[in-house]
Amino acid sequence: MQKFIINGGKPLKGTVEIGGYKNAAGPVLAATLLTKEECIIKNLPQVTDVFNLIKVLESIGVEAEWLEENIIKIKAGEKVDPEKMDYSTVEKMRISVLLIGPLLARFKKFKIPHPGGDKIGLRPIDSHLEALRKLGAEIYEKDNFYYFNAKNLQGKEVILSEFSVTATENLMMAASLVPGTTVIKTAAAEPQVQDTGNILQKMGVEIEGVGTHLITIKGREKLQGVDHSVISDPLEAGTFIVLAIATQSEIEIKNVIIEHLELFLEKLREIGANLEIRSSSIIVRPSPDLKSTKIQSLPFPGFPTDLQPMVSVLLTQAEGKSLVHDPLYESRLGHLKELKKMGADIEIADPHRAFVFGPTSLKANKITGMDIRAGASLIIAALIAKGKSEIHGVEQIDRGYEKIDEKLRQLGAEIERVEIGN
Repeated sequence: MQKFIINGGKPLKGTVEIGGYKNAAGPVLAATLLTKEECIIKNLPQVTDVFNLIKVLESIGVEAEWLEENIIKIKAGEKVDPEKMDYSTVEKMRISVLLIGPLLARFKKFKIPHPGGDKIGLRPIDSHLEALRKLGAEIYEKDNFYYFNAKNLQGKEVILSEFSVTATENLMMAASLVPGTTVIKTAAAEPQVQDTGNILQKMGVEIEGVGTHLITIKGREKLQGVDHSVISDPLEAGTFIVLAIATQSEIEIKNVIIEHLELFLEKLREIGANLEIRSSSIIVRPSPDLKSTKIQSLPFPGFPTDLQPMVSVLLTQAEGKSLVHDPLYESRLGHLKELKKMGADIEIADPHRAFVFGPTSLKANKITGMDIRAGASLIIAALIAKGKSEIHGVEQIDRGYEKIDEKLRQLGAEIERVEIGN
């Protein structure tokens, strides 16, 4: 268990390079189960969730070899056996739910425990199970496990009950080895879904409509190995953009896919951010006149729920009354209680809505991030506040951000990673 000690209240300066997207790395790694041939996956973020997913793949017999720090060679050959799965690691991460689709398509019969993940509210996988049943899968639940049996899968029209990213990805992967044509309606369109479509197409799957809410997949009997690079992380990029604005810093954020953040960037301009947007990078310069606004989290291409916590912190520095509305998860506003400890003027109306009044001078304090994005938002708050703040829950932040403390130190931040008890 570790904590961050941050001495804040100072502007930063420099350049930061954005790494691979954890939320895209999950389905990309899971998709390698669909072929017995060797795959090379590049730009993998060095984060706990990725390490744990690779550990689970190795536990069932997948051969994995790191060629470089962010490049892995992976082969799910004849020796893969889902019965040997490391269930304790599966239970630690939500990302493990993505194993269901490819395991169902290739192995037909297996079991998997309830997946873990962020504590941001109820996140059932009913939409996944309902969709896979429509392809012909038999599924039941017993003793905290889901049991799957899929003797006669067949391509069908599937209407998802919600714009679920992981349900869309699972269905895309399952349909890739299923006879016939699968049509997914109400499909999610997020960047990680698009990247899942990219790797499946490279493997030989015929797919149309990826990036829209209607996806058509023609299943194949056999898929080939691939060389694939994971897309850069829009959430890490968004975090550093907000961090730069909030601390009145001049920072260049490189390796950004601009079209993945268009509405988010438009909202930041509305707040008063001084942004120079280039083809694959963004320069943030000091933005002294920040204004209140309303943000509402919505599925892509709407405002990302995973960037709402960071912008909530930014709004404590904006003039006026802002509304934060996150209808997607009922525990997504938990970080606001930690911000109030730092002196933020916030009124939490209900589990989905809060009013933020600003500008407010934040004060250093001892705070805890209960999930990946809440933890990142509290880092921003600590960098704004004068004095030394202590952030607990670093293990949550490490699940989604690669070496965030090292990147911050390169920008001039005073941040130290300390073992708890020291």
